[in-house]
Amino acid sequence: MENPYGIAALWQQSDAVIKFVGFSLLAMSLASWAVIFVRLFSLLKLRKAKHLVVKFWQQQDINNGVEQLAPQPHFQQLAVQGLQAKEHHQNHEEQLQGQVPLADWLTTALKNNIDDTRESLSGGLAILASVGSTSPFIGLFGTVWGIYHALIGIGLSGSASIDKVAGPVGEALVITAFGLAVAIPAVLAYNAISRGNKSVLIQLNRFASQLHAYYLTGTVQTKAG
Repeated sequence: MENPYGIAALWQQSDAVIKFVGFSLLAMSLASWAVIFVRLFSLLKLRKAKHLVVKFWQQQDINNGVEQLAPQPHFQQLAVQGLQAKEHHQNHEEQLQGQVPLADWLTTALKNNIDDTRESLSGGLAILASVGSTSPFIGLFGTVWGIYHALIGIGLSGSASIDKVAGPVGEALVITAFGLAVAIPAVLAYNAISRGNKSVLIQLNRFASQLHAYYLTGTVQTKAG
């Protein structure tokens, strides 16, 4: 026999408000999982960046080095941006911008590129933060609404028998659980992706420091170890 208090039965007997809350949570869950898959896939690809940076510095020509970075657009663009900034500075020495020290000009160009990358890497994090912070409260609203219906049922029947309150209370508990199920992955993914982005930005800053030294002097400064 069909369980009269199962999730399917509870959904069928729920009103428009509970259904709206349920569909809202479903939409938030789908949006957060889409961001999670896209961002985690992107971070997995960036794990090979360190190896490609090593290959970059092993090349005999800067153009060959840039080609080695093709699988990592963020790192390739950083190298290209620095090279273009140096060439631009050298070709416009007679202008005001040419009077800015090359070291400062390169620093600004590389920093701007890293800022753009930081903005790109943060794409979707606002969705995860919003879902993680609001979905429990949306679920709580469904909980309050379900309990309200339970109290209505008790008042109309004049008794607090289980058959009068099981349905509305069941709705409340299911929506509460759904809200938590939406929020927890979003929060965990937000923290994991933020840590991954931080690691990528650290690598980019190190690479930018090496590029800065190379474009200025033709040598590369590296840290021991």
